[in-house]
Order: sequence, then C-alpha cells, then structure tokens
Amino acid sequence: MKNRRVAITGMAINTPLGDTLETFLEGLLAGRSAVTAWKTYETQQIYSKVGADLGGYDIQGKVRTLTKVLPAEMVRRMVNLVNRASWSVKLSLLLTADAWIDAALGEGGYAAERTAVLVAGHNINQNYIYRNQLKFSEDPEYIEGLFALHGLDTDHAGSISELLQSFGPIYTMGAACASGNVALRNALNEIRYHGNDVALVVGAVLEFSPVDLQGMALMGAIAHQKFNDQPARASRPFDKAREGFVPAHGGAVLVLEDFDRARARGARIYAEVLGVAAASDGSHLPQPSKRGQVAAMRRALEESGIAPERVDFVSAHATSTPMGDLAEVNSIKEVFGQGAYRLKINAPKSILGHTCWAAPTVETVAAVLQMRAGRLHASINIDSMDEAVDLDVCANRGADLDPEICMKNSFGFGGINCVSVLRNVPRSGGGAGR
Repeated sequence: MKNRRVAITGMAINTPLGDTLETFLEGLLAGRSAVTAWKTYETQQIYSKVGADLGGYDIQGKVRTLTKVLPAEMVRRMVNLVNRASWSVKLSLLLTADAWIDAALGEGGYAAERTAVLVAGHNINQNYIYRNQLKFSEDPEYIEGLFALHGLDTDHAGSISELLQSFGPIYTMGAACASGNVALRNALNEIRYHGNDVALVVGAVLEFSPVDLQGMALMGAIAHQKFNDQPARASRPFDKAREGFVPAHGGAVLVLEDFDRARARGARIYAEVLGVAAASDGSHLPQPSKRGQVAAMRRALEESGIAPERVDFVSAHATSTPMGDLAEVNSIKEVFGQGAYRLKINAPKSILGHTCWAAPTVETVAAVLQMRAGRLHASINIDSMDEAVDLDVCANRGADLDPEICMKNSFGFGGINCVSVLRNVPRSGGGAGR
C-alpha cells in the first residue's frame, strides 16, 4: 500500500485576502497585503499593533451561502454546530464544508468509515480560553457551560467528524509552525498505510490571545516597532529592515485522496503529494538550524524520488525574522548547490503574514493555485535586499512559470522541520479535469 499515489482533490481557504480560491489567488498575484492594524484586540497594553485580522469575518453570511449548496441534512448539522462552537471551530467547520463541495465528495466521493480528519495545530482556541479566564476571575459561575469541551483542540476534529458524518480516524497534530506539513505527512500515511481513501488536513485558524501576542513580542519574535503606522509594509522577508514575523489569522483545508480512486470517479486533481519528511534541530529554542532544515529537505526529495534538479519552485517558510530567512536561504543553497540559483523562490508570508500552525496548509493552497495558474506571486516589501540573499526570491515582482515540482518548506518553534514535495498534475499527466 505504500506505493499508493495520493492526490489533492479539494481545497478551501479563508484569509483576509478572501474566502474563495479565486479571490485568494487574485490577491496573491496582485501582491495585496493582508496585514492591517489589529481590530480584534485592544492593543493599548500590548506591543503587537498589526496583524492579518479575520475578527470581523461574516460567519453567518458564509453559513447562508453554504446552505444554498449543501444537502439539507448537512445544513442542519452545520447550523447546529456553528451556533454552539468557539470562533476558530466555526471557521474550521465552514472551511471543511467549502472543501467538501470543492472535492465533490457528496457525489459518492467518500466512504464514511474510510475518511480521516487531521487538524493541524495545538493551543488553537487561545482567545476563547483567555476570555473565559477573565470571566472566571470576575465570577466562576459565568464561564461558558461547555468551556471544558470547546476549549480543547480536539473539538475541531470532533465537530468536523460530526458535520461530515465520517467515522474514520480523527486527531490533532501539534508541531508549531510546521503543524500543517506534519498533518499532511500523517494524512499521506493514513492513505498509504492505514487503508483510508480520503483524508482531510484542516489548517485551523489560530485564535491568538493578547497574552500570546505580548509573549511573542517580548521574545523578539514578531514585528512591533518599525511599521505600526504602515501595517502593509510590516511583513518583509529577505529585506534588511525585517524585524520579526507578523501574526496572522488564516486557515485552509486540503482534501487528500487515493490518486487512482480519484481519477476513476472523475475528480478534479489539483496536484499530487509525492512525499513529506520531517527532521528536528535537537534544540527547543527558536533558533533556526541549517542542519535540521537541510535534513528535512533532503529526506523529502529522497522519499519523493525527486532529484534536486527537478524542483522548479520553492514556497519558502521565510517568516521575516533576521535569523530565520538567512538560515533558510543557506539551507536551500546546501541542498541544491549551484542549482539553487535557477530556482524560483517566493515568500507567501510577505503578503499573508504568518498564519502560524496553519501556515503550511494555507501556503500549500497558495502554491498549488500558483502552479496551476502558471504565475508566481511577488515577495513584497523588499525595499533593500539583505546582501546575504543572492537567490531569486521574486523580489517585488511575480514570475511566469509552469512548474512541475514544488517544494514547500515549514520550520517551527522547538526545532521542528517538515517539508513537502508536490507535483503539478496538469504538467505531469494523470489528472482528470472536472
């Protein structure tokens, strides 16, 4: 079973650029920043002033849109679940419904007992917990009645399982900012080794609390000094003036499916997941290690059966931190040698900010859409390139490219590195269009 090919047959997205694949891609290719001043948080007492904010997202409007296209029974379950859920779980449910529609799973597309749900992330519902802690400090009787359930990360997986009425394995995968790729790795394994036909990777929207934002600022991880009056310029990978990542709301869902089964049912095949590999730095501190990154990239290529010279495009982790961006550039040079200078590399976080646990999933959707469009988005806000960055990082300009192979890097706090390799199916063959 380990030789089973695995396809991406459905995708969904929700970022401040848009909650449809079309608006998301349009925003990326236009180089339109998702970063604004925070509206969700009162920022007087915290250093973090800017981020990509979904706090004003029209959840009920999205529910009304979905009720027009979902089966009646699923609508009933979705409405009941959304009305009870915490904010981030609501968004996970809506993303899942979008991906279910996109993959045409309602057209006999999945067996309930052979469908897995993997949620990427940990400590997801932080602001929900924080708000209940504030209520508790005032009067313990007035915390939410289902706080003990809704505060758990597993509420995402359980709620999605109930929405889909799926009965295969469900669980969460926590690996900091590599969570999305670690979940993708396990979704691949669910199909290749555990007999499942379909696996959903849910990159849940991280609901930051003010405490989280302040803690990251005190650690020096996030941008909070130079660009508070110009939020759209705050996220600037590879630029000399970068000072840290910009926290961002954003989520995505990938539907993975046995390739041959998907082709047999006439599914749209966006891309093929060739392999996902992981490695660690041997250190819990947020100090990027070339050793761990190089190991993850090399293992991903080896597992995928892809020689370095076949990779056309790297979707970089590139968070806009002084150390992190250079570590990744040097790691790419070590893995690809002189071939690194022919690669196209771009930094989705320059536009989106850092969606943290969901970032690999959000950015995989971005990479697949770019591959299919034959156009890469610019890495924006590079006003003065760091002299140590001498690769083609699509600085302030997009690029026409018809890539066959893409590498997606993700590197998380705690020395967690996870890298995926994707094949553009329209270029390599084997897909059936819908």
